[in-house]
Amino acid sequence: MLELVAESLIFIFPAYVANAVPVIFGGGHPLDFGRSFKDGRPIFGPHKTPKGFLAGLIIGTLVSIGESLVFNNYNLLLGFMLSLGALVGDLGGAFVKRRLDLPPGASLPIIDQIGFVLCALLFSLPVAPPTPTMALTILVITIPIHLLTNLLAYLTHMKKKPW
Repeated sequence: MLELVAESLIFIFPAYVANAVPVIFGGGHPLDFGRSFKDGRPIFGPHKTPKGFLAGLIIGTLVSIGESLVFNNYNLLLGFMLSLGALVGDLGGAFVKRRLDLPPGASLPIIDQIGFVLCALLFSLPVAPPTPTMALTILVITIPIHLLTNLLAYLTHMKKKPW
């Protein structure tokens, strides 16, 4: 069981990093350029920026390079796709929140915790799909990890809200 958890963490780690990095390195102009969707609400909102997206993609991919040096069989393209998927999944969550008229930073349980991981796993399929058991393990361990890392970011004043 511990081996499965460790393998799952190694597999998904670039996505975790890509999802967290925009909190640290984001900021600047909004990715949606302040435009609204046809419902009159912002597409993603002001917290989603090109700087954060690119930083997440680059650093998440760099993590996969590090993993390939430590774990000889780690696929660099997999790390890129997981990172890209996590960021696209996070944008999808922001899009849904804006449609629900939730402000940036508002909590949307389940979408906040696993939406980015579901999309990362989807993006991994053409490169190196996880086993069903590994995918389920990733989903289960992500919820407490996401909650704890967000609480830590809040306690260290990196985030304004603990979710």
